[in-house]
Amino acid sequence: MPEGINDGIHKTTIESRELPLIDLGEFLKSDGSSLGELPEQIRTACENVGFFFITNHGVSADLIKRIFTESKRFHDLSFEKKTALSVNQNQRGYIIPGATKVRHSTYNKNTKFDTNATMVFASEYGEDNPHRLAGKRFYSENQWPEDLPGFKETVNEYMDTLTGLGKKMLPLWALALELPVDYFVPYFEDNYTYFRMSHYPPVSELDDNEFGLGPHADTGFMTFLPQADVEGLEILDVDGTWFRPPRMDDAILVNTGQFLGRWSNNRFRATPHRVIPPKSIDRYSIALFVNTAFEPTCECLPTCTNPDNPPQYPTESYHEFYTWYMNNTYPHYEEFQDGEGP
Repeated sequence: MPEGINDGIHKTTIESRELPLIDLGEFLKSDGSSLGELPEQIRTACENVGFFFITNHGVSADLIKRIFTESKRFHDLSFEKKTALSVNQNQRGYIIPGATKVRHSTYNKNTKFDTNATMVFASEYGEDNPHRLAGKRFYSENQWPEDLPGFKETVNEYMDTLTGLGKKMLPLWALALELPVDYFVPYFEDNYTYFRMSHYPPVSELDDNEFGLGPHADTGFMTFLPQADVEGLEILDVDGTWFRPPRMDDAILVNTGQFLGRWSNNRFRATPHRVIPPKSIDRYSIALFVNTAFEPTCECLPTCTNPDNPPQYPTESYHEFYTWYMNNTYPHYEEFQDGEGP
């Protein structure tokens, strides 16, 4: 990180806390046969803080550098060119600053709209996909800028690479939850990957309860977050304390989302987190979410319930949960409504 890169951030008294560090090197080199203590390490991390770093993950530093570069190239476009790709009902496209507010949070009453701008992409399904043919929500194609040569190719390469990593890790998630090693594989056929290229413009003075991204928990199964050059991410620990993770070059931050939290009957923690915008410099973030396919019905995992611990959530598909989550986060949906969660 260049010297002085964080001079433009808001000064904070938030402490830094270490996170579990999980080395995937031997696991990936052995094509998944060398498990070591990885399942136990993931179980401990996810039952507690819900975030951990992965190292030797196989994602090249060059690809991560290129995707950050492409994110800045996109956000440097004129406002008119970006809003020509305005986000649609299928949650694909450009979201202007001040367009998101999580209203279903149980850990913070978010009263102000987020200051970040985001371009969102997601898995594309073939033209012959029956759900796409039927016009089912979230199955449409992405929106792409026309005058950024190489942009689409790099975004697709990045999404494919991280989705591949997520699928390679499925046996670790299964064993961490004491399930058969291939338990999750059928749920991730034609999976849904969601990618946010976010820009946090500087905010010289923050109002009370104002955030670059308000306190929330991710919606899906697993999130991959390479390190941004500028600080801002804060995590809510189990003791109710907000903290900042340490700087870990060459590591990717991983956390669990609400769908896995619900599927595991809250055994694995969907951890609240937020982003404080910088004071006088720009911050770029690339968060990618590897989720199940939309359609499989997911009932409470058998290792996460017993007569003394009945299922806390209904059997549901990711499409059902995702629809509710998006309706209660993005006012650009006409059917947005305040309501109780599923």
